[in-house]
Amino acid sequence: MRFVFLFFFFSGLVACSETMKKNERISTLAFRLKPGEDLRSGIQQVVEYHKIEAGWVAACAGSLTDYAIRFANQEGLSRGSGHFEIVSLSGTVSRNGSHLHVSISDSTGRVIGGHLAEGCKIYTTAEIILQATDRYRFTREKDGTTPWEELQIRDLE
Repeated sequence: MRFVFLFFFFSGLVACSETMKKNERISTLAFRLKPGEDLRSGIQQVVEYHKIEAGWVAACAGSLTDYAIRFANQEGLSRGSGHFEIVSLSGTVSRNGSHLHVSISDSTGRVIGGHLAEGCKIYTTAEIILQATDRYRFTREKDGTTPWEELQIRDLE
């Protein structure tokens, strides 16, 4: 069993390294948002400051006192106040537009999630790790497949 795991693990590393551009640079940013700060705007400020063109959320752990989330296929935001754990945060980030989803749990463990909007206020902390590549440029544009501005990926290789 151990051999099989190591084989697949190392095979995956080889496969990933073969698809990377020779001079591609992956950078990692770790930062913390403090009580009262806004989760979405705090992330976007870091993205703007570091001029990230193509990045993603690698990890996030933290808590909120207020949330503002847009659920699937809904126009308005769902809002709430209390104490909530951030159980996941994922998405793409770019100074040309970010797309983030969050899941939070309440004190009973009930989980809700959707599009992260401004209005999610940090309770104690949000410990965030972003990664970025210089191989791509992400933009958001209408492309005719949906009525929304969707991710457009430009390979700079």
